Amino acid sequence: MTRSTRQRERTRETDETEEQEGERACPECESDNLVKDSDRGELICEDCGLVVEEEQIDPGPEWRAFNHQERQEKSRVGAPTTQTMHDKGLTTTIDWKDKDAYGRSISSKKRSQMHRLRKWQERIRTKDAGERNLQFALSEIDRMASALGVPRSVREVASVIYRRALKEDLIRGRSIEGVATSALYAACRKEGIPRSLEEISEVSRVERKEIGRTYRYISQELGLEMRPVDPKKYVPRFCSELELSEEVQTKANEIIEKTAEEGLLSGKSPTGYAAAAIYAASLLCNEKKTQREVADVAQVTEVTIRNRYQEQIEAMGIHG
Repeated sequence: MTRSTRQRERTRETDETEEQEGERACPECESDNLVKDSDRGELICEDCGLVVEEEQIDPGPEWRAFNHQERQEKSRVGAPTTQTMHDKGLTTTIDWKDKDAYGRSISSKKRSQMHRLRKWQERIRTKDAGERNLQFALSEIDRMASALGVPRSVREVASVIYRRALKEDLIRGRSIEGVATSALYAACRKEGIPRSLEEISEVSRVERKEIGRTYRYISQELGLEMRPVDPKKYVPRFCSELELSEEVQTKANEIIEKTAEEGLLSGKSPTGYAAAAIYAASLLCNEKKTQREVADVAQVTEVTIRNRYQEQIEAMGIHG
């Protein structure tokens, strides 16, 4: 029996056990509110306190830990696998510090030996051009994601999208940086983290036009279903950068909701639309900000804000 077959059978047995526990009821009060006590290995009815089953097998580790430090010291497993590294974080690394296990400096002979080992370790981590491509692209995604301040989940999704693009041979004829940036932009949209093409292009080494073109290509080829960006997702960040109150933020969201219902949002840039709503809300709440200030934060032109602002106040029935 192979290892994968044994693992599948073990998983199936665990699922069946959990299913049985979910279907079981207390023989005393017929309640299905049964709780597993891992410390004692018992199945207890929470309503009447009857021990339904005892001497259960604990699937956890044999050691006990009472704080995070003890858990780290006793744990015999490494970090979880990640898509953000070309080898998924499974290979070993040689530390750059020239010290032994006790923290003492090593001799010059050992130092040169470790230097050679470290160099060869880096070389053998990538076996072919495809892995070198992936290593460079994922490091670019990590660099840009750090500059944008997006969460870890976005980096993971961007890495998966890039791996899919590489597998489908969509990189051919395009720059690695362009596809990596497009994957990051797609991941931001997938995870609902609003970042405009202008913001993405600022941290990238490719132009905005190329990012947009590559993004449309990979999203179409990979079948990525992207919803239109909601302008309201930009409002909290823009208001925070402009140091506007909660009242302005609420009013801007109200303007976006009401005007979007009338179909004004169709075909408009979400960043420009959000910026115009914030500008209008700041005037209505007596916290005036100039069009230039709002345009700089939203990275749109003053003309865009003026046009969207006029449309919004007319739709809201506000004059003056």
